[in-house]
Amino acid sequence: MKKTLLSLAGLAALALLTGCSHGPYAAKDTTKYTLENTEKFVLMDKQVQHSVTSTGIQQRVNDDGRLEVVANIKNRENRRIQVQVSCVFKDAQGFSTGDETPWQNLILGENTTEAVNFKSMNTQARTYTIRVRQAR
Repeated sequence: MKKTLLSLAGLAALALLTGCSHGPYAAKDTTKYTLENTEKFVLMDKQVQHSVTSTGIQQRVNDDGRLEVVANIKNRENRRIQVQVSCVFKDAQGFSTGDETPWQNLILGENTTEAVNFKSMNTQARTYTIRVRQAR
């Protein structure tokens, strides 16, 4: 009986010491949550990350001061896929101008590339984030 209690006390002390030996709390990597704030082209789920890529993005400011963006979106699969695409326009500091295009369906044939065009509704837009997600 004494050996059992002594063993249990030893295990409890060991568990207590092990629990306390960890250093200060280290923040987890939060990079994946800021992609939409820092990148111009964001693939929003794992299946799309495997199937889709961008082969180029062009931007220009129209004569009326509105930003226009054209994204070439490529299907990397040997099968037809359907995704949804949207664009969030942002000001010079990277904050949304409140100008966000609705999600639009895009059907991509086997290994094809399609150009998708977006135009801001106001003249405040200086940058953007193009978002691609699996069709719902």
